[in-house]
Amino acid sequence: MQAALELKEEIVNGVYPVGALIPTEDELCKRFSVSRYTVREALRVLREEGLVSSRRGAGTIVEPSRSRDTDIHKVMSINDLLAFGTDTRYAIDAIKMITLDHKLADKTGLPEGEEWLQVLGFRRTENEGVPVGQSEYYINRAFAAVGRILLRHQGPIFPLIEDMFGQSVCEVHQQIAATLISKALSAELNVKENSAALEIRRSYKIPDGRILQVTVNTHPASRYRHSMTLQRFRS
Repeated sequence: MQAALELKEEIVNGVYPVGALIPTEDELCKRFSVSRYTVREALRVLREEGLVSSRRGAGTIVEPSRSRDTDIHKVMSINDLLAFGTDTRYAIDAIKMITLDHKLADKTGLPEGEEWLQVLGFRRTENEGVPVGQSEYYINRAFAAVGRILLRHQGPIFPLIEDMFGQSVCEVHQQIAATLISKALSAELNVKENSAALEIRRSYKIPDGRILQVTVNTHPASRYRHSMTLQRFRS
């Protein structure tokens, strides 16, 4: 269990991001000074928690949380956000520069009157036509040039901005709030107006203190679950 907890903590802290290989059984045996049987039991614990998968000839790989029935996010570090949307397809409806009015400033947590690149669209599973939710992106004007290639891009947007502009996201603040589905959104999501929903807002900050982007994802209550594991580590 000590070996499993240490490896789990390293996965949580992004030492081994999604898709990365963790050390081999032989390397873990030497590191923890334990038998191969003990290492295999530690890896079994990690597999049962859905943190890794072991494949013959490929080693043990850190896995994102997956689900067929709903949009389940198991976010433990910024690296895990790279797995966001891997089970869905994001269809962009609109990309444009906007000036934040009072309503949008309150929704995004950004200053009223500033210009940001707004990207609007819906996420759908590969097998279902009904969207799992609406995704809104608000990208810092300094990085708005990324909008030219978004229609050809698949996957999370913030790594694309990092690569294009030599930036690095160092902090992501997440806020989850209950909300009601508006009349306009109810038709798009095929749910009743004023039905329950969850609104997930994430603000991505870079080292100089600027906000690189803000995302606002709105999900009908029946189509979203958030999973988080809290641990106590004793010094």
